Amino acid sequence: MTNSFENIIAWQKAHEFVVFVYRITERYPNTESFGLISQFRRAAVSIAANIAEGYKRLSKQEKLRFFNISQGSLEECRYYCILSRDLNFIDIDTYNNIINMLSATSYMLNAYVNGVVNNNGLKD
Repeated sequence: MTNSFENIIAWQKAHEFVVFVYRITERYPNTESFGLISQFRRAAVSIAANIAEGYKRLSKQEKLRFFNISQGSLEECRYYCILSRDLNFIDIDTYNNIINMLSATSYMLNAYVNGVVNNNGLKD
């Protein structure tokens, strides 16, 4: 059992992803400041923030609602990665790196959600 959301591996992966998104979007065209950059960053932050918020919710149903929002934001980011690649805002190596980070985050988040669903000692 963890004593902080910071100990959840899914949150750690999500946080790494957010930091990476902030770094790569610094190189996007300034014309995207209120478009793709803003949307991409907001969705990335939502992944980690909803894991953190759901962590302290008391009921399983509340926890799962926040984790599901996180999963939705993760998929939104998957699209922004594809769009960034197709608009040539990121090269193929950066795309592969960010998709791998996103996949690792998704895997860990799904594992954590399954633990909550199955009551594997995750009552916090």
